[in-house]
Amino acid sequence: MVIEKSLETLSQRVAYARDILGARVSERLESISQDIQTLSQKADNLDAEEAMDKATGLSARLSALEEELDKQLSPMDKVRIVRHPQRVCLKDILENVYDNYTEIGGRDEVSIDPGMLIARAYITRRVGKRVIHHPVMVVGQEKGHGQEFRNGGSIKPWGNAKALKYMKVAAQENIPIHAYVSTPGAYPVEDYPGAAQQIAENIYEMAGLDVPVVAIFSEGGSGGAEAIALADKRLMFSHGYYSVISPEGAAAIECKFHGETRATPELIEMCAKHQQITAQDNLRNGYIDAILQEPPLGARNEHFDFFKMLRSAVIRATDEVVVNVRSVSLLRRLAMRGSKRRQVGEDVIVRWELSPDDRELLVWRRYQKYRRMARHAYIDKRGILERLAAKHMEFLFSVYSTVRFEILKHYQKKIARVATDVTDEIHVVTSRMDRMTCRAMEVLGIPQWGSGEDESALTCLSEPTRDSSRVANSGYVSPKSLEDREFTCPHSAERGCLDIWARDLFGEFAGVCPNCGYHFPMEYQWYMANVFDRGSAREFNLSIAAGNPTNFPKFDERIQKAKQSTHLQSSCVTFNANIRGIRITCGMLVANFRGGTVGSAEGEKLIRALDLARKRHQPFLAYVHGTAGIRIQEGVNGLIQMPRVTMAVRRYIEEGGLYIVLYDTNSYAGPVASFLGCSPYQYAVRSSRIGFAGPGVIRDTTGMDIPPDYHSAYKALSRGHIQDIWDRRDVRANLHQAFLTMGGRNLYYR
Repeated sequence: MVIEKSLETLSQRVAYARDILGARVSERLESISQDIQTLSQKADNLDAEEAMDKATGLSARLSALEEELDKQLSPMDKVRIVRHPQRVCLKDILENVYDNYTEIGGRDEVSIDPGMLIARAYITRRVGKRVIHHPVMVVGQEKGHGQEFRNGGSIKPWGNAKALKYMKVAAQENIPIHAYVSTPGAYPVEDYPGAAQQIAENIYEMAGLDVPVVAIFSEGGSGGAEAIALADKRLMFSHGYYSVISPEGAAAIECKFHGETRATPELIEMCAKHQQITAQDNLRNGYIDAILQEPPLGARNEHFDFFKMLRSAVIRATDEVVVNVRSVSLLRRLAMRGSKRRQVGEDVIVRWELSPDDRELLVWRRYQKYRRMARHAYIDKRGILERLAAKHMEFLFSVYSTVRFEILKHYQKKIARVATDVTDEIHVVTSRMDRMTCRAMEVLGIPQWGSGEDESALTCLSEPTRDSSRVANSGYVSPKSLEDREFTCPHSAERGCLDIWARDLFGEFAGVCPNCGYHFPMEYQWYMANVFDRGSAREFNLSIAAGNPTNFPKFDERIQKAKQSTHLQSSCVTFNANIRGIRITCGMLVANFRGGTVGSAEGEKLIRALDLARKRHQPFLAYVHGTAGIRIQEGVNGLIQMPRVTMAVRRYIEEGGLYIVLYDTNSYAGPVASFLGCSPYQYAVRSSRIGFAGPGVIRDTTGMDIPPDYHSAYKALSRGHIQDIWDRRDVRANLHQAFLTMGGRNLYYR
């Protein structure tokens, strides 16, 4: 019986190794497999001791081969490891790393989302003669071991909402959060609260959680990972991956550029390699803080030494977060530094509760951590003198902002209050004198001054202002209006729309069908010319350019072609401009440049624009001419912009900024699921489409065919994802009204 169990275990190990290698064949592995089968057939004719000796020898050979194969693993092999049903899962970790735990928010099939597991856990450690119990909130995607009801760790919006709810509970209770990331990506559902909007809310709120957050990555797939991964310490399993999209998804997109209909295994392997998705790649790029070494061919639930190491790592990471913001004695700091060379390092007492001041510092340190990320991934064309001048101007703006809005503001309020009281008193006296004077003039029959003008102002119609037309006369001419042909409205069959001459449609009608109101796409230059006051736009950060930080094959040529055809350096344009005299800062994503995709250059420009708006106390407009999501060729360099820019938005809003988002044409994926979707004021131009994933992606991931209007602006409005839908010709007037009513007289302060 013992020999049969040993041989069965060996056969399972061989089958697992075959699964990891994929199409590759190992002759040594096949030889061991054949020897196992031979021993299994002859086991009945051998005595127990001899059979066990042979089985032990085979196990040693297989272990040596596993170690050798482990050194030869490709990035795609590691993807197969994290997807394997035998991969260690969150319940295995809870059972072996934590001393006690209780699941909350539902269990297994009856949970609101079985793929998201929440547990209130304890870590008990002995320090000398003292026993310390650390309460922890554990959140993470649970894939299980082939349990279909967990949906492979692909989380629906309500699952992410559940995680956020209990992360906030952890902040209320002042206990750390351990987030285990193991998801291929979020489930693309637009039903309320919506995949994109919920991920955006998670990222926004996690940026302000004032308790230690430690994230441990196994499989970090795109926005689904970012929903719980914004952390002070980010650890990663050595055989895990962290990526903006799966290698298969990236290969499917690349097929379009190669003129192929289906991705080949070679193309998938190439994408997995050049996207830099492995733990080693992410550590080198600065997106994780440490690698947790796994056993050969990946951690499984029988690897108890790995769980012991993981326990030590999460304890140490939490200790380091706490020590980084709390004043700890020199002796304990030295002891912790020395303990890094030992296995566990649990011989120093560090309590995980933080004081209010420590918690405030923790959030600030978290912002600084993410602000430093991805600075190597974009091209900065400024020379040394330009950079020094920029630093000088940044310092002057900081001083100006501090003096005007922090020091003088206090006295200005006092002076204004006194002046208001004095003028009110004067008004009381003067109003009585005016009434007495008017009565005396009536008795004497003397006409009152200005009575005719006042009567005329009250009874006559007002003259229209020069800027009262729906579309300003900007002088910009759309290239489409020069085409000598007619355009057919997409709704002509059911609504009877007539064909429209190009000159009329894209000139006088501003790209709007005069019959049904359908909005044809217009160039971003049209908005710059017709929404903002003429000559008021001043672009900045022109020197920041998109590049190819991962050295993705043939991508340099595509980026260069986009720069030449659009005369832009990236898909983001940042500028200051006026709308009817109101000075604002604007960040614009331009669909013409690589579909408006966001990479490290775009993220950096948006962060700098938000910082400038905060220092100048100006409202901020995020105008989305169109975005297809995160630029997949940049890998995590692009994905990390989701939390980076969202944290800048949160800092801007918390200091009183007014942040408005306006969508046009098509807006999908990462930007909508982060720094755009977190705005309290989101609007859309009619005929635009807004969502988390396109119809093709939804069909591939869920098998569902969505209705044609699934992503329409009206559906987004009905779900509560946006607040209103605007006609393109009314954008200027509506934005002006929005800034006045939402920002009030100050425009910046809430």
